Amino acid sequence: MAISNLDHTDTELLRLLQQDASLTNKELSIKLHKSIATIHERIRRLKEQGYIKRTVAILDRKKINRNLIAFSQVLLNDHTKETLSTFEREVVKFPEVMECFQMTGTFDFVLRIATSDMDAYHDFYRNKLSTLPRITTVQSFFVLSETKSDTAYPL
Repeated sequence: MAISNLDHTDTELLRLLQQDASLTNKELSIKLHKSIATIHERIRRLKEQGYIKRTVAILDRKKINRNLIAFSQVLLNDHTKETLSTFEREVVKFPEVMECFQMTGTFDFVLRIATSDMDAYHDFYRNKLSTLPRITTVQSFFVLSETKSDTAYPL
């Protein structure tokens, strides 16, 4: 499904919802100069077609004691379908893992990991990540400061 399948109103609706998903259908209808019923129907269709996967609240990670962010690159010792599937199936079970991407290049996966501090990361690494089979190398990088963190895609 390409964005070219969307008209201007759909694109603007998605842009507005990415910025603030708490906007009511009434507020959206005013901004887009459409009826509330039209907005309701378009949102329903965009969800049904998979453009809107889910609606969430984005929390301040520091207020919930997730002060340490690490990006960990993981190299597996083989690349069979079974090894890759096992790693993916198991790593997503860890609540510390916020994102997992299979990559091209030197490493097989990049993980974004959120913990309270370095001790919590060490516990995660020792008791969870390092227990997964077929891992050859884990190289982790720790965030010193956050210049930009956005969830909205440009449309």
